[in-house]
Amino acid sequence: MDTLGVSKKKLHGRAFYESIGCPKYVVAPMVDQSEFAWRMLTRSYMEPEKASSVLGYTPMLHARLFSQDAKYRASHFQCLREDKPWLDGNPKLDRPLIVQFCANDPEILLEAAKHVAPYCDAVDLNFGCPQGIAKRGHYGSFLQEDQDLIHRLVKILHENLDVPVTAKIRILETKEKTLDYAKNVLSAGASILTVHGRRREQKGHLTGLADWDYIRYLRDNLPADTVIFANGNILQHENLEDCLRITGADGVMSAEGNLSDPAIFAGIPLLDNPDKLSPEMKREYWVGVDGRGGFRLDGILRRYFDLLYRYAAEKPAPERRPLFVPGDDEAWISAFEQDALAQAQAAEEEGEPARKKRKVAPTAPMSPGSAKAAKNAPTNPNFAAVQTHLFHLLRHLVSRHTDIRDMLARCVRGDLDGYERILTAVEYKIAKGMLEYEKTKGKSWGEEVEKHIASKRAAFSGVDKLAASDENKTGEEIGVEETEEDNPDSSIPTIRKCIRPWWIAQPIIRPLPKEALAKGSIALSKKKTKTQTQEVEKSKGA
Repeated sequence: MDTLGVSKKKLHGRAFYESIGCPKYVVAPMVDQSEFAWRMLTRSYMEPEKASSVLGYTPMLHARLFSQDAKYRASHFQCLREDKPWLDGNPKLDRPLIVQFCANDPEILLEAAKHVAPYCDAVDLNFGCPQGIAKRGHYGSFLQEDQDLIHRLVKILHENLDVPVTAKIRILETKEKTLDYAKNVLSAGASILTVHGRRREQKGHLTGLADWDYIRYLRDNLPADTVIFANGNILQHENLEDCLRITGADGVMSAEGNLSDPAIFAGIPLLDNPDKLSPEMKREYWVGVDGRGGFRLDGILRRYFDLLYRYAAEKPAPERRPLFVPGDDEAWISAFEQDALAQAQAAEEEGEPARKKRKVAPTAPMSPGSAKAAKNAPTNPNFAAVQTHLFHLLRHLVSRHTDIRDMLARCVRGDLDGYERILTAVEYKIAKGMLEYEKTKGKSWGEEVEKHIASKRAAFSGVDKLAASDENKTGEEIGVEETEEDNPDSSIPTIRKCIRPWWIAQPIIRPLPKEALAKGSIALSKKKTKTQTQEVEKSKGA
């Protein structure tokens, strides 16, 4: 890996990949969500000797803004302070690192890339973003019809930068067209090709599953020394090795899976080497009566906030008691409840409207979300992503504990005291949840899982009919069990496999497209409805 001020021969392709430690795990570039603190949080779960196995990408940066606006550069990439390495790309902290840009003008892209080249291992081009903003800005996956422009964007960096260029693409409608696309990017000079196994239209309710077969096809039809990263379908740690085996890729990139569980690359510590675990780690990783477990959300928040104190606020984190486990002293729980009750009574005496008094107990005091506080909020980019990260990370918790959700909605960027209040409230909820689990020996949670599955089954009941029409069978002929376990359009088997108690980091399982259709979240176009009706009538006539 590069160190500042030391020039070395520019490497390409596999030689470059080997020079940065052959990382197998990759934190995906995400808009405003793969910032320094989050990359550090992800790496913190790895053993020190395995830290280089995690390659980090910056959030996507806009090339035109980055090249022309010094304030934008300063607020999005903090590589130096007083001419010394600071955060992003610091050789002692944040390597290997690749900086990603979106662009549609080669010259502007080159100008932007030159600003970051001395402080990273490579520069990446985003050809994969499928969102509307990319369509309006004419970048990301909306360049894929202009293969000449894509070639020129890659080539200008390859020929003019002192560091390699890499690229991230999505698959096209056929394997053959995707192969031609990949060859175009590689022939322009890309050292690493990241392939997201979904097409451009696969987003939102139409996201569906990534097709690893496309990535395998590229692996089998590109030169053997081509470095390929696979992206898509990474929900849990065990998916990583499955992806590497099936696709033949060199590394696996995770976006949403990493946002839901920043420890996704670390595996199960209690199985690896329990004797070497610190007392803190033994409390951070929870295991249920069924042997399934995961990292606790309150432990993740502590790690994350400690990094914000250290690198963004640059002050010591507060002293905290050990993470609670059943059997510990519960005095703090009683104290929390008494404080919450006192707050509720005080609010009632002050005559707050009933709407504001709802669900005030037990929770923690709110952080003031005043306009003045927002105006004076710190500008460090690591604070800008906190609220979004917490909503994603705590998705399963806040769906149950809406008072925590309300606290998140009101938190002000950079308000560390407010973050601490959220953490305290989360720790309280988790302690109560774990005590209930312990009291019932897991039965209360098991019953809840079955209710959750039943509700999903009811919501997606139309999938049975859709599957039946595909096979020219009735819903009754298919049967519920066959529909769930064998029907590729059902997400219920995945939910059963991934679901954990709400205090554990876990993926967000989206409904598959036919489930979203059955639920009414999406609707077929008139043309598709007419075509489907004609196919059904034709099958009946046959």
